[in-house]
Amino acid sequence: MTWFTKTRVTASIAGVAAAGLLLAGCAGGNSADSNSAAENSKFVYITSDPIGQNEFLRSGKTGIDTVAEKHDGEAVTYESKDDATRRANLEQAVAEQPAVVVMLGFQFADLAKEFAEQYPEQKFLLIDTFVEGAPENLYQATFREQEPSYLLGVEAALLTKQNSVGAVLSVDNDLLRKYSDGFAAGAKSVTADINALEPQIIGGENPFADTARAKEQAIAYVSTTATDQVFAVGAAANGGIMEAAAEKGFFAYGVDANQCGMAPGHVVDGTLKAVNKVVETVVGEILEGKSNPEATSSFGLAEGGMNVVSLADGADDSGCVVMEHPEVLKQVKEVAEKIKSGDIKVTEKSGS
Repeated sequence: MTWFTKTRVTASIAGVAAAGLLLAGCAGGNSADSNSAAENSKFVYITSDPIGQNEFLRSGKTGIDTVAEKHDGEAVTYESKDDATRRANLEQAVAEQPAVVVMLGFQFADLAKEFAEQYPEQKFLLIDTFVEGAPENLYQATFREQEPSYLLGVEAALLTKQNSVGAVLSVDNDLLRKYSDGFAAGAKSVTADINALEPQIIGGENPFADTARAKEQAIAYVSTTATDQVFAVGAAANGGIMEAAAEKGFFAYGVDANQCGMAPGHVVDGTLKAVNKVVETVVGEILEGKSNPEATSSFGLAEGGMNVVSLADGADDSGCVVMEHPEVLKQVKEVAEKIKSGDIKVTEKSGS
C-alpha cells in the first residue's frame, strides 16, 4: 500500500481506488491534463522516503504547503518508502491532474524522465538530481551543496587539533560526495597540508535513517583515523553520529537543518538546504509560464537555496560551537561573501 499523507484534504481508501481507475482509463493516451498549470489549484509533492525526522524531506512539504496557500489551492503529500511506492505515488499523482508534481530525491531520476515522457502535458519538477535528455515538461533543480560544505571545511581547519578532517556519508554517490569534497576543499583552502580523509560510508539497508549503524561507523572512523572534525552527511541517521561525537569527544557538523542541539558542545555548525525555497521559486515560475530553460535550475549561497546555520537567522541561539569562536565566524562570513560574488568558485570536484 502506498504511504501517503494529505494536507487540506481528506481522502478515503475508495478515493484512492478511484484515482487508480482514472489512471487506468487514460493509460492509452499521452496527456495527463488538458488544462494549463496556471488553471489548476492542486500541487502534489512526493518524497523519496518516509518524512519522519528527515529535515530535508520536511522542508519540501513546507514548500508545497506554502505554494498551495499562496495560490489558494490544495497541497497533497505522498510519502514513499521504496521503488514500488515511488512509482505508485507517481501514478496516483498524474491521475489527479495537478498543476505540478514535485519529486524530491535522486531516487526519482529514472522515474521522472519516464513519467514526463509518458505525460507531456503534465508539469513535473525534480529536485536534488539532474537527468540528461529530460523532456521540456520535466523541470529540474539542483543544489550546490559544495558551497556551504566549503564553509564548514574552513571552520574545521581552523578548529582541528589533529590537522585532520573527515566525513561520514549515508552512501557513496556523486551527490553526497559534493558535501565531502566541498568540506575537504574548504579545509585545504586554510591549511594546504591538512589531512582530508576519505569518507566513511554508513551503508546497510537503511543508510539514511539507521542511527545505530551510523553511530557504529562514526566510532570506528574516528578510532582508526584519530580525526577530531567529522562532517555528518547521514540525513536522519545523523542522530547516531552526533551521539558518537558526544561519547568519543570529537566535533561534528550537521546537514540540512540545525542539528547543534543533538549533542550540545560537540556540533560545530551545519549546512542548511532550503528545499522549501526551491519548491516555492520553481513552481512559481512554472505557474508564471516560464519555460524549462528560463526557470531557475541551480541553487547555492547566492540564491538562498543553501546556507550554514551560523550565518542564518537565529544563529545566536543555535547552540552551535562555532558561535563561541567569533574569529572563526568572521572568516567564514568573508569567505561566504566571496563565494556569492564569484571571487571564490567551489566546483563539485574541488575536494578531489
